[in-house]
Amino acid sequence: MQLDFFKYQGTGNDFVILDNRDGKFNDLSTSQIHFICDRRFGIGGDGLMLLNEKPGYDFEMKYYNADGRESSMCGNGGRCLVKFAYHKGIVRTTYRFTAVDGPHDAEIDEHGIVRLRMQDVKEVKHVNGDLVLNTGSPHYIKTVSDLMHYDVVSKGREIRYSHAFEPGGINVNFVENLTDDEILVRTYERGVEDETLSCGTGVTACAIVNYHNEFGFNEVLVSTRGGKLSVEFDRNSDGSFSNVWLCGPAEKVFNGTVTLPV
Repeated sequence: MQLDFFKYQGTGNDFVILDNRDGKFNDLSTSQIHFICDRRFGIGGDGLMLLNEKPGYDFEMKYYNADGRESSMCGNGGRCLVKFAYHKGIVRTTYRFTAVDGPHDAEIDEHGIVRLRMQDVKEVKHVNGDLVLNTGSPHYIKTVSDLMHYDVVSKGREIRYSHAFEPGGINVNFVENLTDDEILVRTYERGVEDETLSCGTGVTACAIVNYHNEFGFNEVLVSTRGGKLSVEFDRNSDGSFSNVWLCGPAEKVFNGTVTLPV
């Protein structure tokens, strides 16, 4: 089976994208998706996304992790899929699409930066002295020092597979505060089972718990190994967070054709 694919990246978080508006890729198997994302034998990517038709929306986002399994929301993936939709002729002032965690809005500014509205966050939990919250995907957040020399993979894997988060596991983020409004983030992602250069839902989670304005509007700048993002949100008096926007670049890398194993 041959398929035409497109490769996009958002701050180094890279994805293979298929235009599935005619439904021809609905029956891809877990092993085929894993092959597509394999960096040695396939195309290579942190995940695979399908651009689907969806009545009442500009499109539907279907996301699979590199292990071939359907995943929870991916923020950088959502931003890349919006840019892909634009390149495919779906041009809007404000996009409205749906993903596994519900509806999302998005915009592309004059500089090509994609702003993606994330889900509201109702609560932040304290676990073993660290923080846990859901931004469309579940995230564990641990503040450390000297983050660029921290063993993210082994420490992240230990938490991801810990008994407390069975059976699905959790994404694990390590954060270092750089200034009052800028943080450094590194993330171990479940499904990829490794550190990724950037994780949109993880960046969003880390920014939310590092607010600098007690209430009202916040903007937190986030550095990752793959580049810089910003997260805008309102912190409410009841401890919830709303109007959450993940903002950053999303770029096409290349496109081509690949033959899938049967």
